[in-house]
Amino acid sequence: MLDRSTPPPIADISQLQLPPYRLIRLSNGIPLYVVDMGTQDVVKLEVIFHAGRPFEHKKLVARATLSQLKEGTLHRDGAELAELLDFYGATLQTPYSLDSSNIALYSLNKHFDKVLPLLSEMLECPVFPQKELESFIQRNQVDLQIELTKPDVVAYRHITELIFGDAHPYGYNSYPETYSALSREDMIRHFQEHFTAGNCSIFLSGKIQPGMTEMVDSHLGRVIPAGTSQPHLPPLPDVPPQRIHLPHPDKVQSAIRIGRRLFNRNHPDYAGLYVLNTILGGYFGSRLMTNIREEKGYTYNIYSSLDPMRYDGAFFIGTETGTEFVKDTITQIYNEIEILQQELVDDEEMEMVRNYLLGGFLNMLDGPFNVADIIKTVVVEDLPEDYFQTVVHTVKTITPEDLQQLAQRYLRPEDLWEVSVGSGQ
Repeated sequence: MLDRSTPPPIADISQLQLPPYRLIRLSNGIPLYVVDMGTQDVVKLEVIFHAGRPFEHKKLVARATLSQLKEGTLHRDGAELAELLDFYGATLQTPYSLDSSNIALYSLNKHFDKVLPLLSEMLECPVFPQKELESFIQRNQVDLQIELTKPDVVAYRHITELIFGDAHPYGYNSYPETYSALSREDMIRHFQEHFTAGNCSIFLSGKIQPGMTEMVDSHLGRVIPAGTSQPHLPPLPDVPPQRIHLPHPDKVQSAIRIGRRLFNRNHPDYAGLYVLNTILGGYFGSRLMTNIREEKGYTYNIYSSLDPMRYDGAFFIGTETGTEFVKDTITQIYNEIEILQQELVDDEEMEMVRNYLLGGFLNMLDGPFNVADIIKTVVVEDLPEDYFQTVVHTVKTITPEDLQQLAQRYLRPEDLWEVSVGSGQ
C-alpha cells in the first residue's frame, strides 16, 4: 500500500540544459532552426519577420499588415484559406508583437505537405482586400472605444507614452484616426519592404519527419524574396519622471502604474533584475502581493514586470484598487521598494524564489514547442547562444547583496514615473 502520510522527498533541480537543435540555411539564406524532440505526430512552423513597430513608415501599419495576410491571396480568398486549413486540422495564428510579425502554423504530420503550400501562398501573393481592411479598422475602433473606458488601459497607455514618447515605436498609442489613416497601399509597401529573407527566421518544432525541412526549403526558400531593412528609432524624450493623476469617470476603481525605462535582455544586469522583480511582484507569493493584497486587502491583483523588447525595455508595477485606497497603495509600493534597498533578502525567501524560478525553467523545457520558444527568443532578440544557461546560473548563484545593489541602482523613486487614473487622488 502507498503510504500517503509521508511526502515524497524534495529533489534539487540540478540539470537544466537546452536540448540540441539543428540550424539549416534555406536556398534564399533564411535560417531554419529545427527542434526534433516530439512524441506526437504534430509540428509547429513559425515564420518570424523583423517587421514590427520599429520598421513602420506609418503608425499601426505593422499590425494591420500581419492581420490581413490571411484574408486572401491571388488564388484564394480568406474564407477558402480558412476552410482548407480547417479541413486538414491545421491552425494558423498571427501573433503580433512590438518588434516582429509572426506567422505560426500548427499541423498534423500527415497533412503538412497540404497546408505548407497555403502558408507559402500567403507570403508569396497576398492581396490585402480593401473590404477586409475596412472591417479591420471598424472592428478595432469599436474595441478601442471599449478599452478606453477601463482605467488600467488608460494608465498603461499613458505611462508607456511618457517613458518612450508619443513618436517612438514603443511609446505611441492608437486612436480612431490612427486606424482611419491606414490604406491598402500602406500594407503593400510594408509587406514588400520588410517581409524579406534578410529580416526572417523560421522555427520548425515537433516530431520532425524525413523530408520536412526539404519541403520548407522548396516553398519558403523560394517565395520569400531577398532583402533586408533597418529599424527607425527616434530619440527618447529627455524629461524627468513625474507623478501624474488622470481623472476618469469610474467612481469605484482606480488604476496605478509605476515604472521606468530599462533595457533589453542583452544588458548584463537583466538576469539579476529578473530575480529581483520576482521577489518584488513577479509571482503570487511576492512582497507586493503579500502586503497589499493579503495583509491590506486593497486589491485583488498587483504585480511588477520586466518588459524587454529587442531594442529597449521597461519596468512596471501595476494594480487596480478602490479609489479610497490609492494613496496608501502607492505608499506601500514605495515602502516595499525601500525595504529591498535597505534590508537583505533572507535565506528562506531566497531559496523559495530560486526554486520557483528554476521550476519555471523546467516548464520552459517541457516539449518541443516550448524549447523552440526559448530558441526563438535568443535568435529574434540577438542574444548569445548561452543566454538560457546564463540566466539559470544567475538564478542559482545571485546573492542577497547583489539584489540589494540592483534595487538601489534601478528602483530609485526619483527614476520612476507614476500614473494614477480614477475619480479621485
